[in-house]
Amino acid sequence: LKKVAKKVSDYLNEQMPPSDYMFGVLNLQEFERQLDNLNKSNFVLLAGIASISLLVGGIGVMNIMLVSVTERTREIGLKKAIGAPKKSILIQFLTEAVVLTSTGGVIGVISGVILAFLISKLNGTPIAISIEASIFAVLFSMLIGIVFGILPSYKAANLNPIDALRRE
Repeated sequence: LKKVAKKVSDYLNEQMPPSDYMFGVLNLQEFERQLDNLNKSNFVLLAGIASISLLVGGIGVMNIMLVSVTERTREIGLKKAIGAPKKSILIQFLTEAVVLTSTGGVIGVISGVILAFLISKLNGTPIAISIEASIFAVLFSMLIGIVFGILPSYKAANLNPIDALRRE
């Protein structure tokens, strides 16, 4: 098919007087392949940007949780002094991290939906909002909270109660 198309365009170009315009062939399969390559490279680029954003956000959550552990050292020491097991303190701080990130996830989904509706009203373009994707986004934000909340939770659970009660 490529050879025939090339011969036809060459024949037509020979029949026309020399000018700035020439006949050519547009191969839709080649065009489709180029679009697929462009979509793949855009996906990789956006996935990289999203990964960096999640890493930075996770580090921010970890820092906030470490500050929370530092500020509540006396509370943790008191809990441990009266017999609270490591597991309960670990769960308390992991829950705090998950609540923090899931709240951020819900706020992000709501703001995304609102922006989608606003852009739709301005442009007149239709929108499609996936409930499954929204739920996945919130669940993924919870996973980020668990992953980046483990270190501060572990630090809180392993505090020495005597040292924690002494600290001001």
